[in-house]
Amino acid sequence: MRILVKLMARMLPLAVCAFLLAGPVAAQFAVVEGEVRDLQGKPFPDAAIILKHDDSGQTLETKTDKNGQFVMNGMRIGIWSLTVKVKGTVAHERKIQVSLSGTERVVINFKDLVAKMSEEEAAARKKQEEERTKFQGMKAHFDAGRTSLDQAIATRNELQRTPVADRGPLTEKLTQASTTAITELEAAQQSAPPNDANLHIVMSNLGQAYEVAGRYDDAVAAFSKAIELKPEMTNYYLGMGTAQAKAGKVTEAMATCDKASTLPSAAAASAAESGQATASCYANVGITLQNAAKMKESVEPFRKATAVNPNSPDYWFWLARALVAAMEYKTEGTLTKIIIQPGTAEAYQKYLELAPSGRYAQEAKDGLAMLESIAPGIQTKITTKKKKK
Repeated sequence: MRILVKLMARMLPLAVCAFLLAGPVAAQFAVVEGEVRDLQGKPFPDAAIILKHDDSGQTLETKTDKNGQFVMNGMRIGIWSLTVKVKGTVAHERKIQVSLSGTERVVINFKDLVAKMSEEEAAARKKQEEERTKFQGMKAHFDAGRTSLDQAIATRNELQRTPVADRGPLTEKLTQASTTAITELEAAQQSAPPNDANLHIVMSNLGQAYEVAGRYDDAVAAFSKAIELKPEMTNYYLGMGTAQAKAGKVTEAMATCDKASTLPSAAAASAAESGQATASCYANVGITLQNAAKMKESVEPFRKATAVNPNSPDYWFWLARALVAAMEYKTEGTLTKIIIQPGTAEAYQKYLELAPSGRYAQEAKDGLAMLESIAPGIQTKITTKKKKK
């Protein structure tokens, strides 16, 4: 019996130890040591050190000693936010990782930090200067390109009013101006800073320059880029639709004009401008077709142009001219019957209502007389639009 008691007495401490070891695992803590140095790289005493555990929110505080050293015990494992305050003002912040792999040591040297900040600031200033130089270069090229483009457009307009036999010098002048415009605007595009907010303007003007020079596919590509950068600009669709029509891509041009007609407008003024640009888009397709002697094909574009902007007299006249070209002929026995397209007389009448003394007024009157002669009884009465008092 005494032997059993002695044996149990010897085993009891072991059992207690085993019981304790089998209990919950104690929280794991670590020690963080560090130092703070001032702007001269010397020890920084009395700097406040605040550490906050990101997960638990536990906050610990201490100060550096006369040697700029600090020690923090009881640090939980994980990420801590370390803040250094000098006379109550935050001087530095950083994140530190605390683990059980060994004592963490944090060195905060304000001399090195300021040097690093100076390098970063110098790099930032250098980048800003490069961006400024690029912008100035882009602006110089853009201004030169825009000046030449204006000259090219004015020359083209003059060329269209000049007899064919006298166009030689103007044609050469147009080529020179459009070439210079393209060269300068391409340079502006290449010198534009990345993600420049004005790049869409450069691209739209470059599209115009290509179109004036007869480089229609390049114009389409430039306007497409401008639309990608600024999709709400209706005029860009006008430019692209015109270039597509001149390139012979009528279906694509009409689709571009259709897209322009669906764009939202934020204000009444922009809505009016948007409508005019959309109508011009359709009209330019129609004009291009008529210039190519494709009169019948121009009916649809001018129908849409007059639907969007019914107050343009020229659109109505061009529609009437297209409808006349689209008249059909039917033979009945020995007679040939002329079938007038619906809306022909109305288009002439609308023109005369809006512009009774306009540039096409006499042609419109002659057109109505012609319709009356081939189809007696057709309504050709002209109503004059009343002026507002």
